[in-house]
Amino acid sequence: MTAQQIKQELFALSEVQKREFLPCFFKTGEGQYGYGDKFIGVVVPKIREAVRKSDSDNYRNSLPEIEKLLNDEYHECRMAALFFLVKNFKKAKNNPTQQKEIYDFYIANYQRINNWDLVDLSAPSIVGEYLLDKNADILHQYAKSESLWLQRISIMATFSFIKKNRFEPTFEIAKILLIHPHDLIHKAVGWMLREVGKRNYDAELRFLLENDRYKTMPRTMLRYAIEKFDESIRQDFLKGRI
Repeated sequence: MTAQQIKQELFALSEVQKREFLPCFFKTGEGQYGYGDKFIGVVVPKIREAVRKSDSDNYRNSLPEIEKLLNDEYHECRMAALFFLVKNFKKAKNNPTQQKEIYDFYIANYQRINNWDLVDLSAPSIVGEYLLDKNADILHQYAKSESLWLQRISIMATFSFIKKNRFEPTFEIAKILLIHPHDLIHKAVGWMLREVGKRNYDAELRFLLENDRYKTMPRTMLRYAIEKFDESIRQDFLKGRI
């Protein structure tokens, strides 16, 4: 596998309609969060398939090529790089040293993980999984950083903890990001709270009601968080009647 071979494969899979649609969908206009990003026009399942078929079993030989992909101007190349990292991280489940190297590489290059889909499809599988059996306080540092993407990584990484019915990391990061100004963070925090509620309704309810927290969080965050609640309870939350 070389970065150039993967890039050529992605261009072969390009769809004109997607190439025209994706820059608008991912807000690449001046002043928007994805400003300047470029798209080949390849959907996620096809990127996954290209990565799956690629010969990349030798982690240390492939890492320089992954780095080239991650530094590429095209969004789909960076996504392919992240899928390779996720793939290698999973393969290294019995190799803590290698997993740490991948985690460290991921965090060192967070500025290239610069859109919400890139974060969401990689952070739980790398950052979250790596921290499951470790002190996860580093997520607080990420949440308090000045980087929108590192902040989103901090909350999305907690998805791995949620899947293990460990909700406190999500609540801790949600508190830090509760009054964040950007809707990409509102949506991510609300989504993770909703995932908590799908597994433990009472735990999410307590979090929302504590100190009337639901009244201070951004509306978008609240709507995402209570999306699966019964309609009558949803309306009570939205109208501040609880």
